[in-house]
Amino acid sequence: MCIAKTHLSISSDPALKGAPRGWKLPVREVRASVGAGFIYPICGQMRTMPGLPSNPAAQNIDLDPSGNVVWLF
Repeated sequence: MCIAKTHLSISSDPALKGAPRGWKLPVREVRASVGAGFIYPICGQMRTMPGLPSNPAAQNIDLDPSGNVVWLF
């Protein structure tokens, strides 16, 4: 299991530094990463980054014979 939470604290509250006592971990939603094969709870106000498609656009970026970048956009 992977947990999306703040890196500033064990809790989901960035104001509670380190390892605070007496806190509850609010899970606002649980998502499944089917391709990776795991689930992950989203805690507090955390945001996640989107995953890459099976063929990311960066794989198509190349240089032509003149040294110009092609397939950038």
